Amino acid sequence: MTPKIYEKLKYIVTYLSRKLKLFPQVRKEGRPLKIKEESALTFALYKQRSTRATKKSVYDDFGLDDICSYKTFVVSINRMALYALRILFYLMRMGRRDAHLVKYTDATDIPVCLTKNATRHKTMRALSAWGHSGKGFYYGLKMTVTRDDDGRLLSLMFSPANANDRNIFRKINKDIGGIIVADAGYVSKDLEREMNSNTRWCLIKPLKSMRKLAEHWQLNLYNRRFKIEFDFRSLKLFHGLVTSLPKSIDGYIGNYLFSLLSFVLV
Repeated sequence: MTPKIYEKLKYIVTYLSRKLKLFPQVRKEGRPLKIKEESALTFALYKQRSTRATKKSVYDDFGLDDICSYKTFVVSINRMALYALRILFYLMRMGRRDAHLVKYTDATDIPVCLTKNATRHKTMRALSAWGHSGKGFYYGLKMTVTRDDDGRLLSLMFSPANANDRNIFRKINKDIGGIIVADAGYVSKDLEREMNSNTRWCLIKPLKSMRKLAEHWQLNLYNRRFKIEFDFRSLKLFHGLVTSLPKSIDGYIGNYLFSLLSFVLV
């Protein structure tokens, strides 16, 4: 029996893929695909939504050994990462059109392996770096997100863990207006001067020594930043954002994009 969550994801993927014309309706060249593109993308999202650690568990659950080899299944899923990104771009563009006045920007750590294995890690070495979060030092990437007060994903960027937060803030919020709220790590005179304009206002959480100067409404906005922190928590606990299992860069990047898309769609 096909899980209900798979059926729901298949319906959404089919609708979006046809709306965006992601996949050809009729394939004129080459051999027929063992797994159709819409099904491959649905399997990828189902893996993240069902918190399965490996693609092999999905492959076994659906009895796909009668259809294709496991290698073919993995290649089919990894190939869908670009299409997942296109859907995310579309959803972010639509989100900006209807966005709430108040937005939140924050970053979260994405380790690519255990800290003790960092010196031996090879797969993501070209993209990773040492960084520091509230949990301590880690080796991997940083994901910076801007979302509005209603939960719409507006902007997204992956970077090495040691990338400058202020530079990333400028890039991902370049075309976003309204009130953008961030934490104290983004405090900068240059950033304040560059971001504040007639169409947007950047609010940075004040340091302890500055809180008496903040107005009541500003403090209320800072306190609502828990929403984006809950998003990160949900992505990691329920959508498998963090992993150390992929054997290729495509596998890692695909995992991150599928995790985000499954979170946004369901």
